[in-house]
Amino acid sequence: MATIFTSSPIPPPSSSASVNRISVLSSTKLHACPLSLSKKGASFSSNSCSLSLTRKQPRKSFQVRSVAAPVEETAGFDEMLSGTQRKYYLLGGKGGVGKTSCAASLAVKFANNGHPTLVVSTDPAHSLSDSFAQDLTGGTLVPVEGPLAPLYALEIDPDQAKAEFRNASKKNGGTGVKDFMDGMGLGLIAEQLGELKLGELLDTPPPGLDEAIAISKVIQFLELEEYNKFTRIVFDTAPTGHTLRLLSLPDFLDASIGKILKLRQKISSATSAIKSVFGQEGNQPDAADKLEKLRERMIKVRDLFRDTESTEFVIVTIPTVMAINESSRLRSSLKKENVPVKRLVVNQVLPPSASDCKFCAMKRKDQTRALDLIETDPELSTLTVVKAPLVDIEIRGIPALQFLGDMLWK
Repeated sequence: MATIFTSSPIPPPSSSASVNRISVLSSTKLHACPLSLSKKGASFSSNSCSLSLTRKQPRKSFQVRSVAAPVEETAGFDEMLSGTQRKYYLLGGKGGVGKTSCAASLAVKFANNGHPTLVVSTDPAHSLSDSFAQDLTGGTLVPVEGPLAPLYALEIDPDQAKAEFRNASKKNGGTGVKDFMDGMGLGLIAEQLGELKLGELLDTPPPGLDEAIAISKVIQFLELEEYNKFTRIVFDTAPTGHTLRLLSLPDFLDASIGKILKLRQKISSATSAIKSVFGQEGNQPDAADKLEKLRERMIKVRDLFRDTESTEFVIVTIPTVMAINESSRLRSSLKKENVPVKRLVVNQVLPPSASDCKFCAMKRKDQTRALDLIETDPELSTLTVVKAPLVDIEIRGIPALQFLGDMLWK
């Protein structure tokens, strides 16, 4: 039996009958089951389970009501949980389908099961802070309060990264562009460009910088010691278009850098021959080495995204025809990039009801039509489908995320 949240105040308990509800404070454990309220309200108990509240300072209460919403599918969480080697989970899909809530609940579930976990938002429009009800801004690792094992969150700050890009591109009063072209043996051309002020165009952060920053963070996860403690890293990705650019960027940079290196080699051979004629042979700062190292890192990131043992992309969608169709196209694109996909989360599914209003009946019929599409879609029908019920309040804060995680990640 699944459960939904409501923000309505909790009425006093009736003496004649008990009700199915939980007043959730800032506890570390949350379970959905029929409960009876004691007179003091300090603890809850039933024949099947109990809930103890361990925090001293309660947060705003909200009510949980049981509804008839069978959730037969299992996400195979035991498989996701097994092993101590690091695993990466990327959750993505159409905008507005609940990717952040699903990613945050998965991160909390991992942490509560003993895995030191990091959840990263690569979406320029961050929602992790709202989901955890905690300020996670600043572009640095922030500890999340509540889970049993260490859980950290990171919201990549595009504006901060753009400022760093501008600062890094200017050295010794000149431009990083000129330094780069000097290393290519094209210093004279760079000076001429400088007179025309064209070099300033290249100091402007390029399109796609958000994806490039996310890639640089993945490189840090692979190389820096401070990230070694995390055995699970969960990505809350941007909507479909941004995510596909992120996943294709390593291949693009690998090919682009390869072309630049070949061009540089040809130009270097020609300029060296000219300089030797005039006796001006000398060693220029070699940018090719840096490009080659960057290329090697891109290959590592590309291989990581395609590693079936350590990486999985989880598609999140909602039961509408438009969302299902976009999810099908996303799966097709991920298959072309050789990114492993096993699970499809269908969020906001209306639970069945004995007494439907006209709107609910029509909405449920529309959702059923969309869900039927999954069974016949060649891209989605082979995935493990996990359904999450529609709830009547935002999933916000650790207790709510724990509850969603217990329903979803089984």
